[in-house]
Amino acid sequence: MAWVYLFIAGLFEIVWAIGLKYTDGFTRLAPSVITIGAMTASVVMLGLALRSLPVGTAYAVWTGIGTIGTACLGIYLFDEPLTALRIGCIALIACCIIGLKIVTP
Repeated sequence: MAWVYLFIAGLFEIVWAIGLKYTDGFTRLAPSVITIGAMTASVVMLGLALRSLPVGTAYAVWTGIGTIGTACLGIYLFDEPLTALRIGCIALIACCIIGLKIVTP
């Protein structure tokens, strides 16, 4: 169940990272509320995952999921550059997440 919590925490991290762009410096109420709610949910879910996962593994996977999702949505939503090197780096992060899952009991 800890890995499920961790995955959900990573999804909430994507929401708040993308949400920051829409808050316009926390001057827009609805995006700000959603972003702060996602921040809170992300940390709570990470905390639940940490009950049984090593902190280093959980933190690395949490940030990795957030990084991959945010980078992909940045490309899709904000027309950020899509290059072979960028795709390769995102793929390496995904490989590291899978590797940590495999080696963590």
